[in-house]
Amino acid sequence: MLIITGFYASLLTLIILWLCYQVVAFRRSQRVEIGDGGNEVGIRRIRAQQNAVEYIPVCLILMAVYELNNGNMYLLHGLGIALVIGRLLHPMGFVAKKGVSFGRFYGTALTWLVMLLLAGLNIGKFLGQML
Repeated sequence: MLIITGFYASLLTLIILWLCYQVVAFRRSQRVEIGDGGNEVGIRRIRAQQNAVEYIPVCLILMAVYELNNGNMYLLHGLGIALVIGRLLHPMGFVAKKGVSFGRFYGTALTWLVMLLLAGLNIGKFLGQML
């Protein structure tokens, strides 16, 4: 069973829905039917949404594989919490300010760190089975 991954998948889905709502709200307020209408804020909102949609599935696959292979549940929770924090920080910094921001930098860094650690843990599990 994927109880832990299912929990974080649900939280991360709420983040994606929040980002989707931000895009819809922008489009309605600016009367933009499709795309960003050349509006800089719209571009950043859409990219923040798409960034989440690009990274979250890969992280969830890695989490699910680690959980299915009897990975440490406390470590998995720690990585899940870090991922949720990173995925909240990123759009807050990305949309609020053009260029480098605290949220954008640390949100990306946390996400990449979680991905790297999960990839390493899964490779370690594989190698442990090979020996």
